[in-house]
Amino acid sequence: QLQASGGGLVQPGGSLRLSCAASGLTFSRYSMAWFRQAPGKEREFVTAIRGSNGATRYADSVKGRFTISKDNTKNTVYLQMNSLKPEDTAIYYCAAAPSWNIYYYQHNSYTYWGQGTLVTVSS
Repeated sequence: QLQASGGGLVQPGGSLRLSCAASGLTFSRYSMAWFRQAPGKEREFVTAIRGSNGATRYADSVKGRFTISKDNTKNTVYLQMNSLKPEDTAIYYCAAAPSWNIYYYQHNSYTYWGQGTLVTVSS
């Protein structure tokens, strides 16, 4: 089970940190990801972190602004979001996969999903 939290309303240029707590998984072995879905749009890949070695991948739209991290002692993955833009407004979902594959950016590569947390970037 995955439980996402930390969403909210933030002004453009601001920051938020999302958390996703996992239970019932051998968390250290899992690769984790964040996806997002804006109103009227398809779910899109944001970032992923490989369970075996901590390697990360980012969508071009968030590279340099967002950072994913994984704390195996707390069974939690984080998404630090800086320099937020109105176009970052979406429901953010965390996801978990028992193994890494080259299609890490596709939602069907992940087995478990959190319930989503809403991020709104607006003045």
